[in-house]
Amino acid sequence: MAKTDVRIHRGYVPGAIGRIAEMHAHFYSRHAGFGSYFEAKVASGVGEFCSRLANPRSGLWVALLDHRVVGSIAIDGQDMGEDTAHLRWFITDGPARGSGIGSSLLARALEMVDTCDFRQTRLWTFSGLDKARRMYEMSGFVLEREALGTQWGEPVVEQLFVRPGRSSARSAQPG
Repeated sequence: MAKTDVRIHRGYVPGAIGRIAEMHAHFYSRHAGFGSYFEAKVASGVGEFCSRLANPRSGLWVALLDHRVVGSIAIDGQDMGEDTAHLRWFITDGPARGSGIGSSLLARALEMVDTCDFRQTRLWTFSGLDKARRMYEMSGFVLEREALGTQWGEPVVEQLFVRPGRSSARSAQPG
């Protein structure tokens, strides 16, 4: 699969909620032993979020290959307060993994974050997802907190990454 075969679409497409939940369920069952609790949490969260996509400070991007969702990322501009963007449901599946599609999705989402001038962007993940962590750190995210937790239904070392907004980064610079 060439990166050019994939189209990135902003907004909801039919089947996106189920497909995002499915991609997460398959990947995280293999990599972390997550089960039905996690899949249900993703499905209900994405479903609730999609009902709020009219808010200009929230966005969903899906990567489509032959009209099939093979990647996703979301910025929730409401659930953590008006000045904090929440990066959620970032994943690529199957042939899209390792193709650069994830980097494209992340860049689109962070471009919107910067345009909306959020004070910061937060994301929750867990230890062991090294490729994703490198992408986050290359995009300006810094690990703020790490602790054992069970928010996804199984014990993992949860990590909170934070990326300062453009105006926050400018005001922190000397001079």
